[in-house]
Amino acid sequence: MPYSVRIAFGVLVVLAVLGGLAWYAHRRATFALQLGPRGRRAFAAVLALGIGAIVLGRIGARVPWLEPVSTPLGLAGAIVTMALFLAFPLLVGVDALRLLAHTAWKPAPDAPDEPDRRTFLARSAHGVALAAGGGVASYGTLFGRHDYAIEEVEVRLAKLPREFEGLTIVQLSDIHFGAFVGDAERRSAEALVRRAHPDLVVLTGDLVDHDATYAESVGKLVRNVSPLARFGVAVIPGNHDYYAGAEAVMAAACKAGGHVLENASVVLRDGRATVGLVGVDDLWAERLGPMHGPDLAKATAGIPEDAPKLLLCHNPAFFPDAAGHVDLQLSGHTHGGQISLGWNPAEHMLPFGYVAGLYHRGAAQLYVNRGFGTAGPPSRIGVPPEVTRVVLVRG
Repeated sequence: MPYSVRIAFGVLVVLAVLGGLAWYAHRRATFALQLGPRGRRAFAAVLALGIGAIVLGRIGARVPWLEPVSTPLGLAGAIVTMALFLAFPLLVGVDALRLLAHTAWKPAPDAPDEPDRRTFLARSAHGVALAAGGGVASYGTLFGRHDYAIEEVEVRLAKLPREFEGLTIVQLSDIHFGAFVGDAERRSAEALVRRAHPDLVVLTGDLVDHDATYAESVGKLVRNVSPLARFGVAVIPGNHDYYAGAEAVMAAACKAGGHVLENASVVLRDGRATVGLVGVDDLWAERLGPMHGPDLAKATAGIPEDAPKLLLCHNPAFFPDAAGHVDLQLSGHTHGGQISLGWNPAEHMLPFGYVAGLYHRGAAQLYVNRGFGTAGPPSRIGVPPEVTRVVLVRG
């Protein structure tokens, strides 16, 4: 099935699900808030406009008359749609408790009936569920996606030369330049990289969202952070870069002075000491044919045998294949789950459970960056965006 057809089908499925959630939330809001005919119509209009706004926000950048308002439309739509998803389990829980109480509680024959009190409690619980969904969605969309953190990670490598003790690698991943990540976010990324004092900056894929016209933002980022690192900037593609047009995205990074490593490597040198920096193509690219996808043997061909190997690979699912051949793999792709309310479904859904943080497999290590931007809803809840500061030490 062509990618465009899969995307269209996926959009229709999401809209159908949102429609069902909106219908359910509308019924519960009508009960909780005692809405009259005008209130019901107004609330239905808010839900319908919110669902429509998330679609318009995505396509607005390509429609001249929508472009100036595409971002606020998309953010407003994200709040409404995320509120529906977050409120749904709470509303279902309230309804389940009401049903349980109705079937299990048998008042004594002479006990006074308290329908007004029970109705009040039910309405209050539904109202709290709706308010909680809306409040959390608003925070994640307006603030959570910009709650940047610099994560400090010390990685011990037995083969690290003494000359490279303390080598600092600053990793940015999953920036997703597009409708909701633009110049303001790029400047924030540059400021965070500057604060981290890198020796090397690595961009580990999904640099743009779905549109190659944002490739120039990648070029600006590479151009502005390159002078901050003595070994410059290394770049690899991710699956979203392929959705947009990986050739254009990588070309923009290369033109700006980045080292594009698609099944290729560079050797970092300090005197006679060396470290191999290796980059492979994204796993998604295998769908394009046998000449695409990660080729670790080709990528490591020019690395001295005794040099430690640092691998850049967008998808952490490649780690089991790479672990016997590299010392450290830096990946992204997962966004750390992006939405977590104390329980992170991504930990149970993603291959090998590689979601965020440091993992070990034999002598090799993997670090999974939570990502800088967002995919899907422009919202982060419980999973802040990060810039990773990896410090290599001997041991």
